[in-house]
Amino acid sequence: MAEQDNSPGIPVPEGAAAIIDTDYTIGQDNVEGQLGPFGFDVHNPVFLISGLSIVAFVFYALALPEQAATVFGWLRPWLTSTFDWFFLGAANIFVLFCLFLIVSPWGAVRLGGVDATPDYSYIGWFAMLFAAGMGIGLMFFGVLEPVYHMAISEPLGVPSPIAEDGSIIAENVDAAKKMGLAATIYHWGLHPWAIYAIVALALALFTFNKGLPLTIRSAFHPIFGEAIWGWVGHVIDTLAVFATLFGLATSLGFGAQQANAGLEHIFGIPNTITVQVVLITIITGIALVSVLRGLDGGVKVLSEINMAIAALLLVFVLIAGPTGTIFADFIAGLAAYAADIVPLSNPFGREDTGYMQGWTAFYWAWWISWSPFVGMFIARVSRGRTVREFITCVLIIPSLVCVLWMAAFGGVAIDQVLTDPTTSAVKAQVIDSYNPPLSLFAMLEGLPLASITSFIGIILVIVFFVTSSDSGSLVIDTITAGGKVDAPLPQRVFWCTFEGAVAIVLLIGGGLGALQAMVISTGLPFTLVLLLMCLAIFKGLRSETR
Repeated sequence: MAEQDNSPGIPVPEGAAAIIDTDYTIGQDNVEGQLGPFGFDVHNPVFLISGLSIVAFVFYALALPEQAATVFGWLRPWLTSTFDWFFLGAANIFVLFCLFLIVSPWGAVRLGGVDATPDYSYIGWFAMLFAAGMGIGLMFFGVLEPVYHMAISEPLGVPSPIAEDGSIIAENVDAAKKMGLAATIYHWGLHPWAIYAIVALALALFTFNKGLPLTIRSAFHPIFGEAIWGWVGHVIDTLAVFATLFGLATSLGFGAQQANAGLEHIFGIPNTITVQVVLITIITGIALVSVLRGLDGGVKVLSEINMAIAALLLVFVLIAGPTGTIFADFIAGLAAYAADIVPLSNPFGREDTGYMQGWTAFYWAWWISWSPFVGMFIARVSRGRTVREFITCVLIIPSLVCVLWMAAFGGVAIDQVLTDPTTSAVKAQVIDSYNPPLSLFAMLEGLPLASITSFIGIILVIVFFVTSSDSGSLVIDTITAGGKVDAPLPQRVFWCTFEGAVAIVLLIGGGLGALQAMVISTGLPFTLVLLLMCLAIFKGLRSETR
């Protein structure tokens, strides 16, 4: 198939498509050269600004850890309490915009041109959609969140089923259990997948249909015109780099803490910052090996292994746990989510500020930070789909998988708490002592083969860690190389290394609070980028043949 001059490796539109006429050629602003034995091909000034800023951030946090910890500790609560309405309002806009596109005439636009055909079958495409947005988050929060919201349900307007003496209040169980699942599904359902869909649709439309490079700035041509190749585009791409890197660093930090908790649980290895730093270092080294092996030999193989292990663990929980109850929770959770989505989405006049600011605002910032990374992947595998087909599947299929995961892992954990609260390891870790990294292993402790499944859980966290780091370094490298997908390998090594370094310094400089502070601070400006992206998509679709 013919190749575009502007985006090497990207097929030209098939059939009628409104290609944008531009004088820009990919890589025209790049600086190429040789540094010792290593070549480089970087976009000027996106690579320079983002690279130097990240290096400076790492050295600052290492040189002044106490000051950094103070800043991080103040930053997160200030951001969530000040901009909670903005994050919730923006996420609502993304969902409504996606639903509008599904029913609008522009839903008939085909990505790649009117004669384009899908590159992948439905089964293969669905598998990749699932793999793209799933990660350490499901492992970390799959047990923690449903149990926490069920037990601490008073702020959400539902009496807790657990009395102060630890006994169960039977008449409160049903409503609290539904609220726990609804409040969790809200964070893993339509809203986050709409965030991914916006970025993925923008990249697919302006690359496959408009003939522009595979970079974030390309989506803004309808708004800024040729100015996107100047400082306007530099700012957009640099924000995308920061958002992606700190979003990944947050996930890596969560993963390190959970892996360490599992290793302590099984082997007695101390749960300390030092061990977590060693874990991040070792796993970043494994990710570097994956980078050196290339996309097909590295991340593709690991992703397939990852999917198989995740599916195996999910099937085990479905069989070993109360299977009937899990599927009943799946249906009940969906119904409760549908009933409560409007009040949970309301950005104003809320009394449940702990949930709204401590959970939702952080989640939306985290998903937004991941959106360049996941959006670029989804875009690359979705050529040939109509806009209506694309958005429907990106919103619905992964959301249902997330609901099933939460109903299985969270539902089993809730059942363990309510059945025997005095001996429940989940209650001890989530409700009594609030130890998030250990929540998964506490749930598995109540099922057969706990040592084996806990070890599998650790392996799964590590493989998620490696694939996220490798794939993320590829996306960041593509952005900082001006859209080139074949930039020199050492550049991906650089970004992979500093993803691990940022996760380390954030853990040293304040633990989970620091990770959350930085993901919110980078997600905030990128939310503005996504809002503008909605306008750009609308303007871009109006010129397409339906």
